[in-house]
Amino acid sequence: MNLFETIKQRVRPARRRLLLAESHDDRVVRAAAQCQAEDFTQVVLLGAADRFAPAVRQAGGDPDRIEFLDPAEPARLEAFTQAYYDLRKAKGCTPGKARTAMADPVFHGAMCVRTGLVDGMVAGSASPSSQVIRAALHCVGTREGLRTLSSCFIIVLPFPDFGQQGTLLMADCGVVPMPTEDQLVDIARSAAASWRQFMGTEPVVACLSFSTKGSARHEATERMARVAERVRGLEPGLAVDGELQADAALVPDVASRKAPGSPVAGRATVLVFPDLQAGNIGYKLAERLGRAEAVGPILQGLAKPINDLSRGCHVQNIVDAMAITAAQTLGA
Repeated sequence: MNLFETIKQRVRPARRRLLLAESHDDRVVRAAAQCQAEDFTQVVLLGAADRFAPAVRQAGGDPDRIEFLDPAEPARLEAFTQAYYDLRKAKGCTPGKARTAMADPVFHGAMCVRTGLVDGMVAGSASPSSQVIRAALHCVGTREGLRTLSSCFIIVLPFPDFGQQGTLLMADCGVVPMPTEDQLVDIARSAAASWRQFMGTEPVVACLSFSTKGSARHEATERMARVAERVRGLEPGLAVDGELQADAALVPDVASRKAPGSPVAGRATVLVFPDLQAGNIGYKLAERLGRAEAVGPILQGLAKPINDLSRGCHVQNIVDAMAITAAQTLGA
């Protein structure tokens, strides 16, 4: 059973209500039909039923088993416009700008998440990532105790040597270019929570650097050691250590020589990179040289889950993102 089938089995009993915001995209309608057929979530489409139900039926779905939220419904539209204005007026938002925002399906969908009409949202097939991220931050915000929206990738290797039977999680590989120490602490904690949500087991978190336990002295290496120490202080039960080189984090033989006694070295499942350059390079090397499947970027650190799609995505990518989003609703 592959990763996504495992996730779908885990989330199916919860029957989370997940919104697909960009119903005008044919791929989204086909993904809604597939999700409804696989029955791992309650699918909600942003759009009027009389307009989109025929398209769902044509895609092979049963529109009677999909919910429709009409973004033009007057009472909800007015309430969302006022709520968004109240949230953003201190940042220069005007009533006119709030109305314009709520006419955008991504922002309207994010307000559906905020108000609890749905449990999460997937968008981005017809909108730039910056728009999805902005809507998520404006309407939902970050999880209590965190101030950083970041991202992770699930890396599924074609061999079981590393991580949990060949599965790793890498962060941040897609959002924060030059994270501060505080942001790295948030990223590590969010990545640990993501692992629990997706895998259902306890994470083993390595804060990576070019040094292992003081083998090289530099502010960059000492910063990753401080990050690990601070995360341990905030989450005493979490297995986290650093600074560790990638081989010391992943390979037991190397770990026994470079970091004896470390609770993480040689068995890491979550890899926290010092910056976006390293993270992006790392996941792409795993994908291209290691022949891994790289799933992401998955947004993490939000108060409620919203996930972004590539505008070049396929229907299966949308379905997979729905499964990931459902898992993020289960708590960590």
